[in-house]
Amino acid sequence: MPKFNNSFKSPEHIEETIVDENGAVIGTIRIKPSGILWKAKSQQKFKKVDLKTFLAWIDDPKTKAKLVTK
Repeated sequence: MPKFNNSFKSPEHIEETIVDENGAVIGTIRIKPSGILWKAKSQQKFKKVDLKTFLAWIDDPKTKAKLVTK
C-alpha cells in the first residue's frame, strides 16, 4: 500500500461552552482521554479531575446521577 502525505488527525480533546437559559456563558468543559476539565467563565485556568476519580464520583449514589435513554 502506498504511503500518503496527508492524513486525518483526531482532536486531542472535545471542548464545549456551557450557557444558561439566557445564553450567558457559564463556563467551558473539556473532555480528554486523561480526564475532565472545567473552567468557569471568569477563570483563566482549568480545573481537572482524572477519569478514575470522575467515574467513582458519577457512580456514587450520593450524586443522584440518573441513567438517560438518549
